[in-house]
Amino acid sequence: MSIDLGLLGAHLREHEVNQEAAAEVERAGYGTLWLDASPPADLTLAEQLLDATTRLIVGTSVVNVWTADAQTVAASYHRIEDKHPGRFLLGVGIGHREVHTDYASPYHTLVSYLDQLARADVPADRTVVAALGPKMLRLAGDRTAGAIPCMVPPEHTRRARSILGEGKLLLPGHFALAEPDTGRARVVARSAPPGTALNVTNYANNLRRLGFTEDDLSHAGSDRLIDGLVAYGDPATVATRLLAHRDAGADHVGVYPLGDDPIATLRTVAEAVHAVEAG
Repeated sequence: MSIDLGLLGAHLREHEVNQEAAAEVERAGYGTLWLDASPPADLTLAEQLLDATTRLIVGTSVVNVWTADAQTVAASYHRIEDKHPGRFLLGVGIGHREVHTDYASPYHTLVSYLDQLARADVPADRTVVAALGPKMLRLAGDRTAGAIPCMVPPEHTRRARSILGEGKLLLPGHFALAEPDTGRARVVARSAPPGTALNVTNYANNLRRLGFTEDDLSHAGSDRLIDGLVAYGDPATVATRLLAHRDAGADHVGVYPLGDDPIATLRTVAEAVHAVEAG
């Protein structure tokens, strides 16, 4: 099976999205809406968002293997696929040791979870993994349709593509803010993820692999780090920075909107990307 995710995806948390917002994301030209931050295993919200739209793909970014029972997730997948065939992609991830007290053997735990999904007939090509490091990226390539990394600069996309090879989905997410003032943009970025997420071990280790230092990771992020993780500036600049992921090997670029009005940010970004694409 194939699935057309479009060039752009919109990453939104449960409190940021409803059926009206999903319809607005679709009208803005996004191919996919990603439900962030460990949606529950019943995937009810994903189904509701599909009900409110006509062509939009909905994906999870990501179902958390520690909190979402695999059998329940599999049953939810089949329910949604029966109702909205070809419009749902299941993203799964291992979560973070800072949140889950029983966090252990993340690689083997994820392998076991994928095994359970496979036994419940969830197609591998309708599943992606929130992979950052080389080992998880290889697992994503071997066992699923590909990888959906977040909080990564284009350099990570380039390295990830070399590990995944061709023919596997690479769906990085990047923060975006339509703010031309550098100082204000950096303040916003430091007051929310990415700035507030730098103490998360998985993210910090991945950024170290990419050459960022302890100084870069301290105090909610150095200017260099923030500028690498957040596309800000005038709309054309934001679009160009996001499209750098495609140039590095991405199939699709997920947009994490920053600012007080995420839907307005997503709309501005989509307009800018489409303008750049049109030449």
